[in-house]
Amino acid sequence: MEKMFTYSQLYTFCKNVFTAMGCSETDATTAAKALVAADARGIDSHGVARLSGYVRLWEAKRVNAVPNVRVVHESPSTAVVDGDAALGLVAAPFAMQVAIDKATSCGTGWVSVKNSNHFGIAGYHAMMALKHDMIGIAMTNASALVAPTFSVERMLGTNPIAVAIPAGSQPAFVADFATTTAANGKLEILQRKNADTPMGWVQTKEGTASTNANELKTGGSLLPLGSDREHSSHKGYALGAIVDIFSAVLSGANYGPWVPPFPAYVPMPENMPGEGIGHFFGAMRIDAFRTADEFKANMDNWIQRFRSAKTIAGEEKVLIPGDPEREMEAERMKNGIPILDVVVEDLIKTGERFAVSFA
Repeated sequence: MEKMFTYSQLYTFCKNVFTAMGCSETDATTAAKALVAADARGIDSHGVARLSGYVRLWEAKRVNAVPNVRVVHESPSTAVVDGDAALGLVAAPFAMQVAIDKATSCGTGWVSVKNSNHFGIAGYHAMMALKHDMIGIAMTNASALVAPTFSVERMLGTNPIAVAIPAGSQPAFVADFATTTAANGKLEILQRKNADTPMGWVQTKEGTASTNANELKTGGSLLPLGSDREHSSHKGYALGAIVDIFSAVLSGANYGPWVPPFPAYVPMPENMPGEGIGHFFGAMRIDAFRTADEFKANMDNWIQRFRSAKTIAGEEKVLIPGDPEREMEAERMKNGIPILDVVVEDLIKTGERFAVSFA
């Protein structure tokens, strides 16, 4: 069962919890906006359902509520940001803004981040570039839950990639996807519903295909995009590896099997080679390539032509990346955001921890 809440209710509650953790007013506001954006856009796996997980990381002293997020190395168009163990919901917007500022000056800006934590949905950060007539790119590595093709060992995270591209009269193109067949958050949703996964999402600890949504709890692993070699899982594996290298090897964060786990109760890996979780951001000013008006007019034409593509029998229309989330956001901002009862109970308990009442 579900209950409905307004964006304002969820945002205010999250902001109050982050403030109670010790975050500044600015950081609490930034983190709450990034977190609830996931629920508004229909990505429930990365929204308020994760709030208690952030709190547990803070209680385990793995999240710093009063960080000194800063640039520690830079060139005119690049930078490395040290997140100082901040919430990724705080460190990521800071770093994306650095990329935008550098793109304003140089045409493009590229920022790699170390010593951070889980940053919510990648698309939220990439979309920060849109209002500046820039293309935004955001990616992050994550705790190792994914077995490379031909392996049973967890070596990579779900490692999402997001690209946001402005258009003119048409809505922006916003691609935001995990490099696995399914994000771990989707497994968590199925677990709450006591439902199975589709085939191709997970494998057992022996490498056998499974539909058990709890497979990771018994040593199994998520599968790269493509599921198996016959369906090109090596391409999903390669994409996840690229994200890991850009986010962490480039910045000095932990990579591969050494990325800190999101659940605070899971022991940290031994012999960690870096600091925290890593992210990577890019911003490209359109007029560094051609006039923004010309580009956006061509993007409108591109989008309209793809929308008009002939569909398979029974299918209504061809979607443009970002359509489902944009339509969901419009609907939920108007009619409310549904939250599963089990998540509501978790939020109530989280609020009680800080004497913050939920809705």
